[in-house]
Amino acid sequence: MSKEKKELKKEPEKRGNKVLDSAIEDIKTRFGEGAIMRLSETNKVNVDAIPTGSIAMDMALGVGGMPRGRIIEVYGAESSGKTTLCLHVVAEAQKKGGVCAYIDAEHAMDPDYAKRLGVNTNDLLISQPDSGEHALQIVETLVNTKNVDVIVVDSVAALTPQREIEGEIGDQHMGLQARMMSQACRKLSAIAAKSNTMIIFINQTRMKIGMVFGNPETTPGGLALKFYASVRVNLARTAQIKSGDEIVGNRVKAKVVKNKVAAPFRVAEFDIYYNEGISKSGDALRAGLASGAIKQVGNTFT
Repeated sequence: MSKEKKELKKEPEKRGNKVLDSAIEDIKTRFGEGAIMRLSETNKVNVDAIPTGSIAMDMALGVGGMPRGRIIEVYGAESSGKTTLCLHVVAEAQKKGGVCAYIDAEHAMDPDYAKRLGVNTNDLLISQPDSGEHALQIVETLVNTKNVDVIVVDSVAALTPQREIEGEIGDQHMGLQARMMSQACRKLSAIAAKSNTMIIFINQTRMKIGMVFGNPETTPGGLALKFYASVRVNLARTAQIKSGDEIVGNRVKAKVVKNKVAAPFRVAEFDIYYNEGISKSGDALRAGLASGAIKQVGNTFT
């Protein structure tokens, strides 16, 4: 009797598996191969990354650079190195034969500075859109081509909704930008993963009014970007670099406040010189000291 009961129990399970297998095949037929699968059937995903131009930053990110196929947010105060870091990523992608686009919503792109950082400005796609909606539609169109490797949007704060542009100064437009960014992030996160396109949003910081406890800093554009971004990097200027009495650069501290591809909360420091961007020699020295490959005794390095 006990054997018969066990056989009766297995029959519904087999019927259930057949129904499930049929449903899986139907999903694959309708939505394409790979739309659904068992976790054991998936190949181990190796994160494809593009270097940032800073060894310390690449180490802090944990995968050797910024991950492709993801949304990334780089934010910080003014003159903290946000644009410089992103232009270095563009230059590194171009060295590998990649196609890059720069959405200059701030209308402040300096081609000469980009050239000094190693960007091939002749091949760089650039757009200076009239509104936030136009900018994000351009990004969506470029991602859908599946031929663009890196897209930089500079910046979220400058993505002004069309209704705000058409309105009068002083009009209230509560939540317009946040709603626009939420709609865009929902669409872009999926298509970026399929096209393996990296989308970097540069963002500024704002101060919360009436904040007594906690961090008073926040970023414009609502909460959607914080949620959909796989990596969020906070840049802060910690010191000025001088040559005699002349200020020639800044020391920047980068904190990876969110990381879905490696361990978060890692910190990197690197120097940015006004004429050359991220200092390669200083970065290599600092990385060597951190790893123990280089030792310092007084003013001597071995």
